[in-house]
Amino acid sequence: MGKEEIGNQSFGLTGVRPLFHYLFHLSISMFDRVAEMREIKVGLIGFGTVGTGVVRILQKNSKLIEERMGARITLKRIADIDIERDRGVKVRPGMLTRSAEELIGDPEIDIVMELMGGVEPAKTFILKAIENKKHVVTANKALLALHGDEIFKAAQRCGVDVNFEASVGGGIPLIRSIKEGLVANRIHSVFGILNGTSNYILSKMTDEERTFKEVLAEAQKQGYAEADPTYDVEGIDAAHKLTILIRLAFGTSIQFKEVYIGGISEITPVDIQFSREFGYRIKLLAIAKMDHGKIEARVHPTMIPESHLLSKVNGVFNAITIQGDAAGPTLFYGQGAGMMATGSAVVSDLVELGRNLLVRGSGRRVPLLSYQESSIGRIPLKKMEEVTLPYYMRFSAQDRPGVLSKISGILGKNHISIVSVIQKGRQVKGAVPVVMMTHEAREKDVYRALREIDRLGVILGKTMVIRVENELE
Repeated sequence: MGKEEIGNQSFGLTGVRPLFHYLFHLSISMFDRVAEMREIKVGLIGFGTVGTGVVRILQKNSKLIEERMGARITLKRIADIDIERDRGVKVRPGMLTRSAEELIGDPEIDIVMELMGGVEPAKTFILKAIENKKHVVTANKALLALHGDEIFKAAQRCGVDVNFEASVGGGIPLIRSIKEGLVANRIHSVFGILNGTSNYILSKMTDEERTFKEVLAEAQKQGYAEADPTYDVEGIDAAHKLTILIRLAFGTSIQFKEVYIGGISEITPVDIQFSREFGYRIKLLAIAKMDHGKIEARVHPTMIPESHLLSKVNGVFNAITIQGDAAGPTLFYGQGAGMMATGSAVVSDLVELGRNLLVRGSGRRVPLLSYQESSIGRIPLKKMEEVTLPYYMRFSAQDRPGVLSKISGILGKNHISIVSVIQKGRQVKGAVPVVMMTHEAREKDVYRALREIDRLGVILGKTMVIRVENELE
C-alpha cells in the first residue's frame, strides 16, 4: 500500500485522497450556500409615508447595513395602488407593481414588508405571505392588536417569523428589548406615553394654557393629527400598542377589547392648572401592571408627579418605563412616529431576519411573542371597577354654604377619604370649582359616590375625574 509522509506522520493514500476530496467538496458546498445567502431579497407592500422612509434608508445606508450584516438587502418589488405619484425617491424601472399577490408569489423574495396599514386587505396579504413561507415585517399595530392571534398561529404553523418592532414606539427599540434585553426579568409593570398626537396636545395645553380644540386644530395643520383624530385623542391607538406590549411582557393572550380606554378630549386648562398646583402633570398614559396575580390593562388621562421622568416627555415624543425584577426600572424614549424613525425600526427587523437566514437558513431564533408558545397562557385581568387609585375630582358647585360638607359626606359614606381641597373664587355667577384629591379608593366606590353627588341640586354639570399614579414602578 502506497504512503505519503506529512511531517512525522504517514497516511495511506487510499485514506487521504477520499478524505481530501470529501473535505474539499464540503468546503465548496458550504461556500456556495453562504454565497447564495449573501443577498436577501425583500418585497414592500405599501409605498406610503413609512414605506418611503424604508426605501430611503435602504438606499442611503445600504453600505452601512451591509457592513454590519455581512450581506446585502435588495428591495426587489414594491406593491401599491398608486405607482405614478412621486415619493421623492427613485426606484429602478419595473420595480413597482399594483399587484401585491404578484409580489407575495415571487419565489425569490424571502421577506415581505406590510406597511399599508388598516385591517383589510393587509391581513389577507400577511396570511398569504405566511402561507407562501415568507417571513413578514409589519408596523400594523391595529391589525396585530385585533387579529394577532390568527397571524401568529399561522406563522407558528408555517415555521416563519413575523417581526413588528415598528408597531409600538416608532423608532424606539422597545420590542426587541423586551424579547431579548429583558429576557431574564419577570416584568412587573409597563407605563407608557404611546401616542405622540395626544402628548403634543397635552404639552401645548400645559405650557401655553390653551384649550383642547385650539391645540388640536394646530396639530392638524402641522400634520401631527389626522383629519379624524379619534384613534389618537380617545386612546384607541395607545390601547392597540398596549395590547401588543402586554402579550410580550407577561406572556398572556389578552384581547384588545379587554383594555380599558379613556381619552383626553374633556381635559380643560382648568384641570391642568389645578394639577400643577398639586404637583402633577396630565399625560395620556398606557398602563399594564401585575397586582396579586391579575393584570391591570388601561389607557386614560393620568396625573403623574412632576418629578417623574415621564412627566417631562413633551411634544410628539413617546416614552415607556418597564419595571423588571432584576434590571429594575428602565426608560425608553424617542420618536414614536414619522417616516424615518418608523422606517428605522422596519429596517432593523429586516436585518434581524436576514441574519437568521444567513446563519440558520431559517427564522425562529426568538419566539414570536417573547415566550415559547407552550408557555403562553391566560392571566386574568383585573376589572376596572376593582382598580384602586388616588383620584382628582373637580366639582362645579353653587356658591352656597354647606356644599363642601354634602360632597365630603357622600364621599365618606363610600369609603373615600380626602387628602386636600382647593376652592377658588367664582368663575361664573353663582358657581365655584371645588377640587379634591383623595387617598386611594376603589373605582367602583368612586363612581357610585359621583352618581349621587352629581344628582345634588347644588352641583352644576358632570364632575371631572382624573386618575392619579404616584408610583410608576
